[in-house]
Amino acid sequence: MTPLAPQPGRRGGARNRVAGPGPLRAAEVVSPDVCTHLTGADHVASLTAALADVARHVDTLDRWGRLLADVLGARGRLLAAGNGGSAAQAQHLTAELVGRYRADRPPFSAICLTAETSSLTAIANDYPADELFARQVEAHGRDGDVLVLLSTSGRSPNVVAAARRARDCGMHVLAMTGPAPNPLAAAADEAVCIDSPWTATVQECHLVVLHLVCAAFDAAVLAPSPRVPEGTRMELAE
Repeated sequence: MTPLAPQPGRRGGARNRVAGPGPLRAAEVVSPDVCTHLTGADHVASLTAALADVARHVDTLDRWGRLLADVLGARGRLLAAGNGGSAAQAQHLTAELVGRYRADRPPFSAICLTAETSSLTAIANDYPADELFARQVEAHGRDGDVLVLLSTSGRSPNVVAAARRARDCGMHVLAMTGPAPNPLAAAADEAVCIDSPWTATVQECHLVVLHLVCAAFDAAVLAPSPRVPEGTRMELAE
């Protein structure tokens, strides 16, 4: 498959690269507009280019991890949701928090809304489709809690509705999407938007993003408590 030449005004532009026999060359990753699938080499090239985009967000993801540590460490809660492959990744995130990511540590409250099958089917049966996650957010979310939403398109109506409902409830809304602008990124407090036209590439980068957040979370909750220097005199109030 021959890589496309860069097109003016197209997202990604010269920043995206295509793999070759030598070092990666500045060129645009092959587009779904002219191709329905990626070869193995195309797939790796697409992922390599998108991971370079992820690197720009490392400071943001570190901050997200610290935010989760503050909220969950104060007995707050994380909710997560997405559709399809993003549903699986939402459940991956909550499993890392209830279980563990790397080092052993206490469990923290994290609920994947896509795993509540009885609630999902009841809501889908009795309410409009957009309420699938929003109603669960309203039930479980509290002021100051965190909602993490994943959508490769950023346009899934049920996910966008959940973001808006969470904001109404006073929750922090963090989103992971594909290319911006998109409705979910606009509805969230903050969003990390992966600049790739390929759904699989966006999903693979979302997994990296989740792991970076988990690593930052662990670093924050496992950090040693500040110690009072020896010899410091403590004044007790009467």
